[in-house]
Amino acid sequence: MDPSRGHHAASDHRGSLNHRLVIVGVGPGELDRLPGSTRDLLLDPTFCLVVRTTSHPGLAQLAATREVVSGDDLYESLNDFESVYDRLAARVMGYYDEGPVIFAVPGSPSVGEFTVPRIRRLAAARGVPVEVVGAESFIDAVCAEMGIDPLEHGLQVLDGRDLPDPFPLHVPTIIAQVDVPLIAVDVLSRLAELLGDEAPITVVTDAGGEKARIETRPVRDFDSSIASLRTSLVIEPQRPTGWLGVIDIMRTLRRECPWDAEQTHHSLIANLTEEAAELAEALAALPAAGDEPDFGAYADVEEELGDVLLQVIFHVAIGEPSGALRADAVAQTLIAKLTGRHPHVFGDELADNAEDVLEVWERAKAAEKGSRSLFDGVAQHLEPLTKAAKVQERANGVGFDWDRADPVFAKLREEIAELAGAETAEEKLHELGDVLFTVVNLARHLNIGPELALRTATQRFERRLKWMESHGDLAAATNSDLERWWEAAKDNEG
Repeated sequence: MDPSRGHHAASDHRGSLNHRLVIVGVGPGELDRLPGSTRDLLLDPTFCLVVRTTSHPGLAQLAATREVVSGDDLYESLNDFESVYDRLAARVMGYYDEGPVIFAVPGSPSVGEFTVPRIRRLAAARGVPVEVVGAESFIDAVCAEMGIDPLEHGLQVLDGRDLPDPFPLHVPTIIAQVDVPLIAVDVLSRLAELLGDEAPITVVTDAGGEKARIETRPVRDFDSSIASLRTSLVIEPQRPTGWLGVIDIMRTLRRECPWDAEQTHHSLIANLTEEAAELAEALAALPAAGDEPDFGAYADVEEELGDVLLQVIFHVAIGEPSGALRADAVAQTLIAKLTGRHPHVFGDELADNAEDVLEVWERAKAAEKGSRSLFDGVAQHLEPLTKAAKVQERANGVGFDWDRADPVFAKLREEIAELAGAETAEEKLHELGDVLFTVVNLARHLNIGPELALRTATQRFERRLKWMESHGDLAAATNSDLERWWEAAKDNEG
């Protein structure tokens, strides 16, 4: 038996043969909002009354009227809410062992009461029936205070402790459990980031109670002082933000912008390849893995990722009116592909390293597409270096490859010697192609992307020449000057 239980309750219920376990919601406010039958049940002295907390108008009234066992001591002594819920559920079942017990909670037992399902599980495991007496929830109270009809525009209810990402706000939104300053600051900063500092939000405190308070102001005018056990934030429907916002804006542009309306899948091919190339350049400029992040470089990547995303959404918007494409269908096709090709994550296959993963991926892809050739699915219009790497990876999948880098170095020296001995234009073309193909193979064995390596080298060369241009007239310089400036440019990079 829990030591916090009073002697009177223990002596009254010990040995009872007709135990009942009842979970009762007391609504969002004072007890006078409850039906008389519910109030009578809560005041019935034959029950031990356990309340989740006394920090609630109705539950505080009960604690002032009759003997109760409160869970407040658990909130004060334990470090996380999960532990509180577990201990409180065990406490309720401990009292049930001694006699009939009521567990009373704020609002509705079915909304945001995480102890309730724990009690249900413990009771079910012991074959104990659970009676539930429902009540008005904080959601009902907030909707009543704000005049929100959930069926008119929809309604989403979010937990301030676990906001989603993406964070959609296209329907009326209630954010609950804004109960401590740290959570309040996080919620407010997320809203400001999405909507801007001037966006109006409404803070509702003590909804459904006699002291209910509603304040609507710009998000920047609120701070951590809004936090309380009975605080909710209400956000009116916004133009979609985040991922949903991109889709919404693109649909609007297709309807209202003459240029966007004229574009076709074919007219945008060049844009897609150009934006992908710019993204690749931005990615190549990032520091090496393990180095400190360069947030300026990441800002460039963020912008270029957005430009590539725009191209994807643009093509979806073009295909939507005819029913040929839908945003959700594109996403679900991708989800099905990712889950189907990762049976080592979503199924029973095993993969201990990245090479195993690639083998599993290729097997799943072949089974999915019914491939007949190693090279089915390798796009014909890939950049040459990328395509060479893809072809070599497919050959590696059937074991036609070197197992380490050393023999590839030897092969590269052999190919360079053959290129040096080539005489005709046709021979030189052939042998230079072999050199490049072998370089790509070497890059694979060194786990370096050939496109990235070449792009990085080109950027480095361009950067050094720009430094040289700033220190003299390259066209008028002697070979000796150029060589000296080149070495100085290298030294300048550290």
